[in-house]
Amino acid sequence: MGGIRKQVRLIMAAHQSVLFAPSSPFPSLAAASHLRRAAGSMACSPSDATAQQKRAIRSEVRKALKAFSPSQRSHEDSVIQSLVLDSSWFKSCRSLCAYISCEALREVDTSRIISETLNNVDTVSSQDNDAQAKKKLYVPRVEDKNSHMRMFHISRTEDLVANSMNILEPSPTDADGNQREDVMLANHPVDLFLLPGLAFDKTGRRLGRGGGYYDVLLKKYHDLAMEQSWAQPLLVALAYSVQIMEENVIPITPNDIPVDALVTASGVIPITPAALERM
Repeated sequence: MGGIRKQVRLIMAAHQSVLFAPSSPFPSLAAASHLRRAAGSMACSPSDATAQQKRAIRSEVRKALKAFSPSQRSHEDSVIQSLVLDSSWFKSCRSLCAYISCEALREVDTSRIISETLNNVDTVSSQDNDAQAKKKLYVPRVEDKNSHMRMFHISRTEDLVANSMNILEPSPTDADGNQREDVMLANHPVDLFLLPGLAFDKTGRRLGRGGGYYDVLLKKYHDLAMEQSWAQPLLVALAYSVQIMEENVIPITPNDIPVDALVTASGVIPITPAALERM
């Protein structure tokens, strides 16, 4: 990942008008190419500069994920899912939104989390009696190419169908033709969001794939929780070791929603006061 950090620093330095001698060594030809593109657009607006930096980071992280060994990836998948499933903050949540991992996108696997959430019955103490209850699970469905995504309730893995890109999603209606519950229309709060992404840092910055789907949805849900006087859900991202950046390398805009915590194979990293209190 050192190559990624060096390349991003080169791009950021070019936007800050740092001059490099023609003989200056570059970490790679790719970095040199990034620098030339950045230097050629030094008169662009800050938003254009930020977009360019994000594209460069996405490109390099994708390369790192592609080079990630299958054995190491499998190991980290297993450790991360165990950390989530064994945690008190996951066990205590009654309702959550979670992504369905996609092999082609090289996302941290969530298949065991999804399966155990749907299949397991938790014992919930209710004063004198023990009540049996399942967690309520909502998963994403992309509606269009304009950052519109919805989270629908599912009760079994058979509720998921492959879309045109072979990504599993819930159908809008169940087997009986009934409309699935949309998390934005639910009459109860969600305690937890398990989030994907391409790159993260330990201050909570998250870089997605560029569609803005999660940022838009999270902003809408934040506003809904405020209107309903609900506690805000914990936003927890799952990340491979190669996806963790140095602090402040990932550029942000006002539309970028930070996460409360990270779960990596090295452990759980609470970031915000809410995470420190609840995790």
